[in-house]
Amino acid sequence: MGDFVESDEIQLTVQGQTISSNFGTVQSCQYNLEQLLSSGIQNRVLKDVNQTNTKDDKVILDKLANISYKAYSDFKDHPMFVPYLEHVSTIKYYAKTNIGSRPSKRGNADSKFDFSSLRAIPFVGSWSQLKQNVPGFYGVGTALKYYSDRKEFSKVKNLYKNSPFFRTLISNSMMSLTKSFFKLTAYMKNDPQYGEFWLLIYNEYKLTKKLILRLSGFDSLMQNEPANKASIQTREKIVLPLITIQQYALKKIKDIENGKHSKKDLALFEKMVTRSLFGNINASRNSA
Repeated sequence: MGDFVESDEIQLTVQGQTISSNFGTVQSCQYNLEQLLSSGIQNRVLKDVNQTNTKDDKVILDKLANISYKAYSDFKDHPMFVPYLEHVSTIKYYAKTNIGSRPSKRGNADSKFDFSSLRAIPFVGSWSQLKQNVPGFYGVGTALKYYSDRKEFSKVKNLYKNSPFFRTLISNSMMSLTKSFFKLTAYMKNDPQYGEFWLLIYNEYKLTKKLILRLSGFDSLMQNEPANKASIQTREKIVLPLITIQQYALKKIKDIENGKHSKKDLALFEKMVTRSLFGNINASRNSA
């Protein structure tokens, strides 16, 4: 929430697979470089002198951060969190795709699944493959609900109005919500093992979407970014067949693990998952 954004020097890490899409044409290169340069210029030269962050704003932001952090931490401590990732998501298959500049996990790649050894790309990417973009929204709705329940939602609205940082955070969460598609995995709600956990995620998604729309005053997510929204919707339609095939394959693998399907087709289903990962990652442009 500080009034200063670095504008003299900045170092960026650019993932190799995004270089061509961000800087591969004159138009895209110019646009992305302009975004970097204009951020520093705007902060130094064009800053709105009336746009200040009050002490109350900072208190509210801290409260929101603490509530959302606890909600997310409690979610990660849920006894089904690791089993859900291991057996329902694509997280075990990222190592087979050789995507990213580093291994998908720290230590021995062949060791038993261990959440603490995971790197960010497969973790975030696995939620993206499920179309449940948890890292981008989980806890936001719970934090906003705190002020809604106390009839103090106007305080959060004032923060949204006063703070570019908070607006950007909410905007990023809107993108994650827009790229979520729970109909893909709706069959999981009846799963005796993972149904309750799936509903936990889905309910936070619905709560976050509802309160973010109330906060922003929008009728729909990303209403203020029609071009980006249209781009996301187009790409999501393209990958829908891929992720549907992927879900079919994951379900068959789960049936094999539970002894409900022949093991002779395991390699085929695993290949279906791996190949669908490539297409979805390339089409999505980012993982959250």
